[in-house]
Amino acid sequence: MSESIAEASPLSQQPPQALLERLKDYGQEDAFALWDELSLEERLLLVKDIESLDLSRIDRIIQCSLQSHSLPTSVIEPVPEGSVSSVEERRPEDKARWWKMGLKAISEGKFAVLLLSGGQGTRLGSSDPKGCFNIGLPSGKSLFQLQAERILCVQRLAAQSKNDTASSTGNSVMIHWYIMTSPFTDESTRKFFEYHKYFGLEVEQVTFFQQGTIPCISKDGRFIMETPYKIAKAPDGNGGVYSALKSSNLLEDMSMKGVKYLDCYGVDNALVRVADPTFLGYFIEKGVAAATKVVRKAYPQEKVGVFARRGKGGPLTVVEYSELDSNLASAINQETGRLRYCWSNVCLHMFTVDFLHQVANGLEKDNIYHLAEKKVPSIHGHTTGYKLEQFIFDAFPYAPSTALYEVLRDEEFAPVKNANGSAFDTPDSARLLVLRLHSRWVVTAGGFLTHSVPLYATGVEVSPLCSYAGENLEAICRGRTFHAPCEITF
Repeated sequence: MSESIAEASPLSQQPPQALLERLKDYGQEDAFALWDELSLEERLLLVKDIESLDLSRIDRIIQCSLQSHSLPTSVIEPVPEGSVSSVEERRPEDKARWWKMGLKAISEGKFAVLLLSGGQGTRLGSSDPKGCFNIGLPSGKSLFQLQAERILCVQRLAAQSKNDTASSTGNSVMIHWYIMTSPFTDESTRKFFEYHKYFGLEVEQVTFFQQGTIPCISKDGRFIMETPYKIAKAPDGNGGVYSALKSSNLLEDMSMKGVKYLDCYGVDNALVRVADPTFLGYFIEKGVAAATKVVRKAYPQEKVGVFARRGKGGPLTVVEYSELDSNLASAINQETGRLRYCWSNVCLHMFTVDFLHQVANGLEKDNIYHLAEKKVPSIHGHTTGYKLEQFIFDAFPYAPSTALYEVLRDEEFAPVKNANGSAFDTPDSARLLVLRLHSRWVVTAGGFLTHSVPLYATGVEVSPLCSYAGENLEAICRGRTFHAPCEITF
């Protein structure tokens, strides 16, 4: 291995000349501005920090992103009504067919799950990974455990669907779970899974990998220095998953395992139907490269991104709420009576593995990141600058075909983003959504509920190990009475 610049150069007087020249090539020589004030140890840290960067790649990203940011936003148009599989148009026989198709693909090992889990629970008042958070359900389970147990349940259902004699153990079908962390959550996420014995999953079916980081920049494209010897960096957004999968060789790993379809979702949704067989069956039957679950926007000014087309007949994309003019946000489709831009992005996606190869290559070639204006910790206090991010939905413009699949908000979307006491998307609001849905399942299955507080403020929790989406509960619930709040298990 070749000797690094840090090892080859005396650091007592001047910055390493070769490294300084490389920085000058990209207009970033100010990273060495405080060199004379640094100790020898600090100089070593600064040199290693700069050496760790792919300067030519980062420069391309900065230049392309600043240029794109300055261009006028493309005209958008609504998603055609006929391109969405709506709840009211879905027949029971369609759902039954898709359910069977999905379970068959899962039992054949053609399916895996990808979790986006790079964020900390800072807004929840915790420095732990969001997935470690306990939203206060009767069981006390974390988001990670709820999701792991849903995977276990689907494995069992898939094994039973092929009349496997070993189906009762759930081990004859294995869904691989790829979990993207960040440098800030990786170690604690791994330790959490180890401590909880992977929540009943096999160790070999869980793969952790890290998203990348990228320097924060000033508005003129210069690196912001967090300290005199460290460049300020931030995670590259949940869309960093594409380059991370490629650089970690995990797309090849999926192909080697025979995986053709990948379910992708964000960690902070207490009602997420991980590995949903119905959605997978729909996806396979449509024969598209990408699909996404959508919910109807609750009201015009709701702070959610919506699906739209960029340009007349252009590619499907997500328009963030801040980009959507208030008149467009409030516009009504006169035929349906709904908002024209009503299909909200809730980060519940399905991709073919072949398509993900194309996306990783396309995003790398285009080098365009979103610029998020933020207060960045720096040697001058909190400096206004840009964090460069890619988003998971940046994949959709590359898709030759995309399907939108409507789901009901109160069945599949319970976001956990803000601390209790906030107006929306809190652990308390997510817990109540779970309890209310599961209470409906129990009553539908013939059970009865008693409660000492108003039912709108409580309910029962059904363990994912009992039922994935309300199925197979009659034997447990019919004729029985449950006192809320409680957890229903086998």
